Amino acid sequence: METPKINPYAAVILAVVSISTSAIFVKLSTADAGIIAFYRMLFTVLIMAPVFIPNYAKELKRISKKDWLYSAVAGIFLAFHFILWFESLNYTSVASSTVLVTLQPLFAFFGTFIFFKEKFSFKAIASAIVAVIGSIIISWGDFWISGSALFGDMLALAACALITGYLLIGQTIRRRLSLMTYTFIVYLFSAIALLIYVLITQEALYPYPSSEWVYFLLLAILPNLLGHSVFNWALKWISTSVISMAILFEPVGATILAYIIIGEKVLMTQIIGGIIIILSVSLFISNERKS
Repeated sequence: METPKINPYAAVILAVVSISTSAIFVKLSTADAGIIAFYRMLFTVLIMAPVFIPNYAKELKRISKKDWLYSAVAGIFLAFHFILWFESLNYTSVASSTVLVTLQPLFAFFGTFIFFKEKFSFKAIASAIVAVIGSIIISWGDFWISGSALFGDMLALAACALITGYLLIGQTIRRRLSLMTYTFIVYLFSAIALLIYVLITQEALYPYPSSEWVYFLLLAILPNLLGHSVFNWALKWISTSVISMAILFEPVGATILAYIIIGEKVLMTQIIGGIIIILSVSLFISNERKS
C-alpha cells in the first residue's frame, strides 16, 4: 500500500474539528433551514465539479436506471436530513441536537435488522438500550427548559433517521460506483431537492449580507469537503471502526465551540446524557465490528 503524503490520523483530527463547526455556522446564520442546506450542497457541488467532470464523468454512462433512482432517493433523504437538523437548532441547543444525531449507528443497525435480517448480540442490544436512556435524559432536561427545546430534540432524532436511510441506500450503490461519482451525484440530487423545497416554501434565495454567504461557503468547505470527504479518504489507511469512533467526538467539539463562539450554556442533563450516549454507542460499534 502506498504511503500517504499526509498523516491519516492527523487528517482524521482535522475532519472531526471540521464537522464540529457545522452546527455553529447554522446557529450563526439567520437564513431559513432550507436555504442554509441548499447553499451548503450547491457550493459543495460547484467546488467538486472541476475535479469530477474531467476525471469521473465517463462513469455516468455505466450507471443503471435503478442506481439513478436509488441515488435520487438518497439525495432526497440527505436534503431533508439537513432541513430537519438545521431546523432543530432553532429550537434546541447545539449540545442536544448534535448528540442526538450521533445515535445514527443505532438507527443504522436497526435498519439492517429490519431490511437485511442481521442479528444482534446481547451486548449490542444492551448498549442500544443504554443509549436510548441517555437520549431520554437529554430530552427530559430539555422538557423542563421549554416545550420548544423538546420539539427540537424530536426534529434532531428525525434527522438522524433520515441520514441513516441515506447511508443504508449508499451501502448498496457504492459497491458499483466510485466514491467521487456517487458523492457528486447524491449531492447534486440533494441540491436539486433542496431548490425545489425552497421554491415551494417560498424561502428567499437572495439577497443576503456577505456574512451569510461566508457561512454558506464555509459549510460546504469545512463539514462537507474537509470533514466527511477526508473521512472517506482516510478509510484507505484507517479502519472503519476508528473513523466511526472519531465521528462520535463531533458533539463534544460542537458543544465546546458553541460555548466559546456563541456563549451557549450546557445543562447537566445534556452532559450526563451525552456521555452515556457516546460511551454506549462506542461500545455498540466496537461490539458489532468484532462480530
